[in-house]
Amino acid sequence: MLYEWLAAPSGALNLLNYITFRTGAAVVTAFLITVLLGDWMIRELQKRQGKGQPIRDLSLEAQMSKKGTPTMGGLLIWTGLIAGVAIWGNLQNPYVWVTLIVTFSYAFLGYLDDYAKVTKQSTDGVSAGVRLLAGFAIAAIACAVIMGLHGAHTPAGHADWGPLNPLAKWIATLAPVTSVEPADPDFSGGVAVPFVNNYFLPLGGFFILFGMIVIVGSANAVNFTDGLDGLAIVPMTFAAAAYAMIAYLSGNFVFADYLGIQFAPGAGELAVVLGAMIGAGMGFLWYNAYPARVFMGDTGSLGLGAMLGVVAVATKHEFALVVIGGLFVIEAVSVLTQIGWFKVTKRLTGEGKRIFLMAPLHHHFQKKNWPETRVVVRFWILSVLFALAGLATLKLR
Repeated sequence: MLYEWLAAPSGALNLLNYITFRTGAAVVTAFLITVLLGDWMIRELQKRQGKGQPIRDLSLEAQMSKKGTPTMGGLLIWTGLIAGVAIWGNLQNPYVWVTLIVTFSYAFLGYLDDYAKVTKQSTDGVSAGVRLLAGFAIAAIACAVIMGLHGAHTPAGHADWGPLNPLAKWIATLAPVTSVEPADPDFSGGVAVPFVNNYFLPLGGFFILFGMIVIVGSANAVNFTDGLDGLAIVPMTFAAAAYAMIAYLSGNFVFADYLGIQFAPGAGELAVVLGAMIGAGMGFLWYNAYPARVFMGDTGSLGLGAMLGVVAVATKHEFALVVIGGLFVIEAVSVLTQIGWFKVTKRLTGEGKRIFLMAPLHHHFQKKNWPETRVVVRFWILSVLFALAGLATLKLR
């Protein structure tokens, strides 16, 4: 918002009109704020939490050594992100507000879970059912709003939602139709098909259900990954960098046309939000690197995952998230398959069997006596490769 007061049509201050410059500035600002406030916030968390986050006994010596480390470090990430977006972001852009509201709503759910664990000194926080129900409700509203924003740019003026048309019309007023409109009337309720130019699988109102699955799935996948020092935040920054590029390209008609991806007017501003997340994430890593002085907790992981999911929906690159967030997908699949196989084998044979020594997957490698730092760094390497592979798909059409 500050940039709007300083920007000028010419001269040095004209740089403030460029999303690329503001994204870089948001990275630096969020990083500095996070690092400068880190020591103080960690001391305050330690003071208020006393014994810190309860550690689940996994029969892993390395895990039990973390006892007493404060949690809710996600608050540090969100402080840096807010500063970066408030200074360099366009707060009149509705995509920015949808993304921030979803992110902080999920972060609040995570905060309630962390708070319950700390106050009860138990690994049991808010029930999974309650978190999922609330998460799906938040995602449903967000996807309905995004569908309306997308519909505001179709030749028809807005998508046909039947009884929800009044809501669509109101949302359309938040995003005035630009001079260049997408050519496909199914844009708002369609899902882009990978490797195909300008084709959308028409889902209509079911797009909301699809988007809900993307956002909730992303939030929980990042949450599963957050189990070792620095393990979740670095892959998250790589994924955010990839989606910042996608958001910028999707929001620029020239680049979108050249790459054959759908033009999403206004979505480019999400690059600034993701830039602030990258800076705040790097600042958090300053304190979360092994041995961690603070854990992000669900306060951080749920919000970060939800942010990736809502950006994927807003930019019409939902399927790219499977590749870009490949590490998160693998971690989530390891948990689901472990639970599923155990239940199936127990029903069939009376004795549950496991695929992995322990899930999520990073604990499997710890059980194989890999040092924590080796697991983390190798997972970082994989996350870089996944992010690059996801960006490569933009031209494979």
